[in-house]
Amino acid sequence: MKKTLLTAAAALPAAWLGWTLFSRLRVPHDLPLPPAVEAERRTLEGRAGRLNMYVAGSGAPLLLIHGVNAAASAYEVRPLFEHYRATRRVYALDLPGFGFSERSDREYTPRLMTDAIHAALDEIARESGEPVDALALSLGGEFLARAAAERPDRFRSVALVTPTGFGKTEQFYGPLGSTRGRPGLKRAYEHPLLGQAFYDALASAPSLRFFLKQTFGSYAAVDEGLLRYDYPTSHVPGARHAPFSFISGLLFSADIDRVYEVLSMPVWLAYGTNDRFTDFGDLTNVERRSNWSFSRFDTGALVYFEQPERFFAAYDTFLAGRG
Repeated sequence: MKKTLLTAAAALPAAWLGWTLFSRLRVPHDLPLPPAVEAERRTLEGRAGRLNMYVAGSGAPLLLIHGVNAAASAYEVRPLFEHYRATRRVYALDLPGFGFSERSDREYTPRLMTDAIHAALDEIARESGEPVDALALSLGGEFLARAAAERPDRFRSVALVTPTGFGKTEQFYGPLGSTRGRPGLKRAYEHPLLGQAFYDALASAPSLRFFLKQTFGSYAAVDEGLLRYDYPTSHVPGARHAPFSFISGLLFSADIDRVYEVLSMPVWLAYGTNDRFTDFGDLTNVERRSNWSFSRFDTGALVYFEQPERFFAAYDTFLAGRG
C-alpha cells in the first residue's frame, strides 16, 4: 500500500509537467470568437475599460447581465435577448474579462463589474432617457443589485435569476465594499509557470461540460449551443484573468445582504431547484419585503434555457404588476 502511494505521488509531478507542455504546445489560446447573438455590437469606454454590448429591437429598454464562471459571456442570456428583441430595446453586456470586453490582467472586483453596469446604463440613458428593467444571472445579480442600490432612479425593476448570496448558511453583512476573496490565492493562480496550464484544465471541454452539468442539474439538460460557445470564449488572450478572480472569491461581496435589503424598486427573484451551487435555503432577509416577489422552477440555474415559455410568462407577469 505504501509503495503504491509513493508511486502515485511520484507520478503526479510528471503528469502535471506533461499537461503543462500540452497546454503550451497544443491548447489553442487565440481562437476566433463569434458573436454571442446576431445584433449590433457597441464598444463602451470608461472606468471599467473597454466593454462590449449587444443591442437590438425597439421599445422600452431591457438590460441583461450574464453570470460569472470560467467561460462566461452574453450567450448565457441569449434566449432572453432573442425573445424580447421583438418587443423591447434589448441590451446584453459582456462583463469585464468576458466575451468581447477587455480581458487584461488587472484587478477584477465587484466595483469594476458594477462600474461596467453603470457604463451600460449611461449608454442607455443617452439613447432613450428612460429607466430600465434589468435582469441578471447568478453572481451577475450581485453586481446588478449594487448598481441598483447606488442609482435607484435608473431602474424600473430588477430581476435576479438564481442569484448568489441566498444559501442556507449564508449571511453576508460585512463592511461595505468588502469581498470574500483571498488575494494571495489569486496571485498563486496567476503564477507565470502554472497559471495558464491550470486554467486550461478548468476550461477543457470535459471540464466545461461537467460544470454546465452542475449548473443545469444533469447532462441531459445542458444546452449544446451554450456548451459549444463556452470553448472559444474561454480560449482567447487573457481569458483566465477574470475567472481566477472568481475562483479566488474576489468577485463575491461580503456585504451583499446589506445591498439586497436596500433595494427599493420592484425585485423579482427566480430560481431553479436543481442548481448544484446555490440552495436558496435562506430568503428570510427579503421574503417579507413588499417590493420583492419570488418564482421557483424545477430546473437548473439557467431557468429560461429549460422552461422558456413558463419563465417568460412569469417574468411578464412581474413586469406588468410592478409599481
